[in-house]
Amino acid sequence: MEREVEELREYFSAGKTREASWRKQQLKGLLKFMKEREEDILKALKLDIGKHPVESFRDEVGALIKDINVALDNLDNWMSGKKIKLPLAAYRTSAKLVAEPLGVVLIIASWNFPFGLALEPLIGAIAAGCTAVIKPSELSPASSALLAKAIPAYVDPEAVKVIQGGIDVCGQLLLCKWDKIFFTGSSLVGRIVMAAAAKHLTPVVLELGGKCPCIVDSISNSWLTEYAADTVPFGGVGESGYGRYHGKFSFDTFTHEKPVLKRALFPDFWFRYPPWTNKKLELLRAAFAFKYFNVLLIVLGLKKPKKLPANI
Repeated sequence: MEREVEELREYFSAGKTREASWRKQQLKGLLKFMKEREEDILKALKLDIGKHPVESFRDEVGALIKDINVALDNLDNWMSGKKIKLPLAAYRTSAKLVAEPLGVVLIIASWNFPFGLALEPLIGAIAAGCTAVIKPSELSPASSALLAKAIPAYVDPEAVKVIQGGIDVCGQLLLCKWDKIFFTGSSLVGRIVMAAAAKHLTPVVLELGGKCPCIVDSISNSWLTEYAADTVPFGGVGESGYGRYHGKFSFDTFTHEKPVLKRALFPDFWFRYPPWTNKKLELLRAAFAFKYFNVLLIVLGLKKPKKLPANI
C-alpha cells in the first residue's frame, strides 16, 4: 500500500497534474463515467441503501454531473490566480496569489452517499491538480465495487486509485503520509483520523455526522438552492450538510495559495542594502510608513537624517 502511495507521489512530482489540459481530461472522464454508467450507479445504490432511482439521481448522479460541469466551465479562472494590490513603493512590480495543488490526498467516503461523498471531493482534488486515493465505505459494497472497477477506465489510473477494504485497510492507509485527508463519517472515527494525521502534520477535513436544528416552512427549497448556488458555501452533498467542498470551495479545499511577485530590475531601492548609514535608516523609516515625499526630501538632501545613538 505504501508503494501505491509513493507511485502517486512520483506521478504528482512529475508535474503532469499541473496542466489545465490534464485536469480537464480527467474531469471529462468522470463526466463520461456518470453518464455511461448511470444505470449501474442507480442499481448499486438500490442494492446498498434501497434508494429509489429518482432520489439517487437527485442526490448523487445529477448533483455530480452539475458540479463536474461547473468545474470544467470555471477551471481556467480558478487556476489564473488573484491579483494583489500593491503600494506605490512597489512601482513596476506586479503580484498575484496562485492556487497550488497540495499533492497526494486521501478521500475516505461514507456509506450513505457512496458516490457523492467519494466523487464530490475528487472533483475538487482533480481540478486542483492533486493525485488521490479513494477509500469507499465497506458498508456499501455494490457502490464500492463499481467505483473500484470503473474509475480506472475513465480517469488516469496513475493519478487516482480506489482501494477497497474495511477498518484494517483504512488503518493501513492512515499510516501513510498524505498532503491532505478528507474524511466523512462519525466523530469517533474522525478522532482516530485526526490523531493519525497529526503524526505527519497532515491537514484534515472532517465531514462529521450530527444534528443541525432548523426550521422548515411549507415552501422550503433548500436542496435546490444548495445545488444551484455554487458561490454559496452550503453543506457538502445531499443531507450531509456540513462541508465547504461544493463548487469553487471544492477546488480551494485541495489547494494552497502561493504568492508570485514579478518586478523590474529598475528602480531598485539601494538603501535596503549595507553598508548601513543614518541616511539609509531614515529612508527605511519613511518607506515603511509610505511617506514618499519624505523619501524624496532625504534623497535630495533637503531633510537631514537623525543620528543613531552612540552606544548602539
